[in-house]
Amino acid sequence: MAIKNFQGSRRQQGTAETTALKVKDYMSTKLITFKPEQSVQEVVEALIKFRISGGPVVNDNNELVGIISEGDCLKHLSESRYYNMPLQQDNVGKRMIKDVETIDGEMDVFDAANKFLQSKRRRFPIIVDGKLAGQISQKDILVAALQLKGENWNSTTKGGA
Repeated sequence: MAIKNFQGSRRQQGTAETTALKVKDYMSTKLITFKPEQSVQEVVEALIKFRISGGPVVNDNNELVGIISEGDCLKHLSESRYYNMPLQQDNVGKRMIKDVETIDGEMDVFDAANKFLQSKRRRFPIIVDGKLAGQISQKDILVAALQLKGENWNSTTKGGA
């Protein structure tokens, strides 16, 4: 008797164990933060000292109120020179980006990678219970991807293969 069709054993759909890589597992929690009343010059000094490209701005309750970046500082430096104004006159509160987009710590890192690509941002803050809990950067996403070391991408994301 001939075998008409042989497909071998199959894994049942949806039963594969998934190991989702969550943003909260790769975010930085030891952050350099700034206050709205700080001078832009203090921020520039901190950016250079700690070799960072920006950071979250928080109030006294550790609630996120903005983000300040190298670009914001460069704009301030350029304008202060153009208008011949001293650097100490402006503070972070006047120069920071106030409309800050955040990421959920439960988000999958590959979804976060897509969000980085769509938004052209370098970092996203993570808020938990109204307070700044951490920040995820593009580099953090690369670290998560590198840890897979060639494993099947689909086996780590929702739905498994």
